[in-house]
Amino acid sequence: MIDAKLLDVLVCPACRTKVRLEGDRLVCQNAQCGLRYPVRDDIPIMLIQEAEKPEGRGPATGSGHPASA
Repeated sequence: MIDAKLLDVLVCPACRTKVRLEGDRLVCQNAQCGLRYPVRDDIPIMLIQEAEKPEGRGPATGSGHPASA
């Protein structure tokens, strides 16, 4: 479980908006961003490349454009 104090200071690295814990993901609160960051072994992985887009289309590219398939 992620400590509440840590959650208070974590922000989305893509848009700098606060995140909230949803299951095993940290979800950006910005509706236009919405990236979902994994939590592994109680460690938040706050890398844009590891994030999932809100539609579940896989890892984010950090460029604002969908990743090529």
